[in-house]
Amino acid sequence: MPDTPWPKAPAIYQIYPRSFQDTNGDGIGDLPGILSRLDHVAGLGVDAIWLSPHYVSPWADGGYDVADHRAVDPRLGTLADFDALVARAHDLGLRVMIDQVLNHTSCEHPWFLAALEGCEAKARRYLFCDPKPDGTQPNNWIAQFGTPAWSWSHKRRQFYFHQFLSCQPSLDLRNPEVQAAHCEQIAFWRDRGVDGFRFDAVTSYLWDPSLDDNPPASPEVQAKVAGQTFIPYTYQDHLHDMLPGDGAAYMENVRGWAGDQTWLMGEITSGNKSVELAMEFSAPGRLDACYTTDLPVSGGAPKTVADMAARADLHRLVGWLTSHDQPRHGSGDADRAAVQAVLMALLPGPWLIYQGEEWGLPQPELAKEVVTDPLDLLYWPDGPGREGSRVPIPWDPAAPAFGFTGGKPWLPMDWDREALRRAKAPGGLEDLYRQVIGLRRKLGWDRATLLDCTAEDTRLELEVASPHGRFRGVFSFGSVERPDAPGEDLIAVGGGSSWGSVRRTAEPEISVTATPPQRERFPDDTAPEIYAAEAARDAPPRAR
Repeated sequence: MPDTPWPKAPAIYQIYPRSFQDTNGDGIGDLPGILSRLDHVAGLGVDAIWLSPHYVSPWADGGYDVADHRAVDPRLGTLADFDALVARAHDLGLRVMIDQVLNHTSCEHPWFLAALEGCEAKARRYLFCDPKPDGTQPNNWIAQFGTPAWSWSHKRRQFYFHQFLSCQPSLDLRNPEVQAAHCEQIAFWRDRGVDGFRFDAVTSYLWDPSLDDNPPASPEVQAKVAGQTFIPYTYQDHLHDMLPGDGAAYMENVRGWAGDQTWLMGEITSGNKSVELAMEFSAPGRLDACYTTDLPVSGGAPKTVADMAARADLHRLVGWLTSHDQPRHGSGDADRAAVQAVLMALLPGPWLIYQGEEWGLPQPELAKEVVTDPLDLLYWPDGPGREGSRVPIPWDPAAPAFGFTGGKPWLPMDWDREALRRAKAPGGLEDLYRQVIGLRRKLGWDRATLLDCTAEDTRLELEVASPHGRFRGVFSFGSVERPDAPGEDLIAVGGGSSWGSVRRTAEPEISVTATPPQRERFPDDTAPEIYAAEAARDAPPRAR
């Protein structure tokens, strides 16, 4: 693995394996395909990759229904393929982070199958409960997708609990046997060279053993509960089926299993007090950072950015706009995409970049008959659009299937070939991502202190301080009026009503020492525009 410690605020490139690159012509991305494209990822200048689940799974929920946590799904490759991927990533200076789904298993997991057949030790690893005398479920809990949180097992004549789909029975994470198994599976992947873990749905880890009913949500609580307000899940105040306070403390177990040198990130799926929960889960001795859904749900709205900045230590709160679980934020507007990229780069803290984001890919429209995602189908056509963000990404605007596969892609690919050519051309959006990722690291924006964050409906101003000086960014998503301020732009993007710029507003402070300080990488007498040129020059070479 890389010899140096993790950066304090890494830039991480998320890869959804099924949709990245296919090498065997079956239309499904695979691990050898990821390996073949790692030069491109490294060429962007990111610090790490995050692989969404590559485990054995029925794929009822995009791979987050795991049947074997220590094996590669044969459709994606083999353990040898995984080892080769890790080795190549490390050769390129990339750290490797993988998903850990500790909250639940697939209903096809050997533990659950044994429980259905009467093994009480395995049943205790889940939550099975007798029905009420009238045959109804034990309480009123609702799963996060809006269906009942209890499903009936006729073999056991009991209900079992699941916080998501019925095919994802929830594990009892207080059970010592479950904890021992999780410790062992984390060690298994660490021994294979994995450098970090992303933990799925950490706010769902524990429930109240009393199994009391959840009370109804007040209008204020319902507005903050994660998910669209037409989903029944938002009608409850989830006081008993999720105990995020206890879950935050549970992260101390996870840290002990993973070790201090492993970078750990958690997904906060609770919309109520999401930022405060992220801070609790990333307190000392717990996770390194967490992400919430506030930014993508709002489309990176200025007032959302300002609200989160006022409530959080941004060095422990991950910035992001798109993932496998959220619609792509790209709208086909290259100016807006460029503004959002610069904003994310200037914002202190870790940064998640989703595959294809560097080309400004918009959210695809899919016909119902090709969609496989259960949440999208449950509320069709008003679901969250998760499947759209999983459409395979295009590599070559001139090639059949955009160079993703020699066969038929598992989801239709109808990307705009001309827009892709522009994004990949010299000076296009891909080059901008490479440039701002370089600037972020070299000018210390990732580790900077936020001095000011002022928001209006369509305008955001940020000022940050790093060892390289003070920097002020102005970002507009609806106003053609630009500030009349002294100085020159370090970087300026966009046009019309979507534009953004960053200027250095103060020189670095130089301390007096007995030995003259070393010259800064970016000398003070260098013109601001040269900073961008140096960052682009020093960035890793672009993959061809």
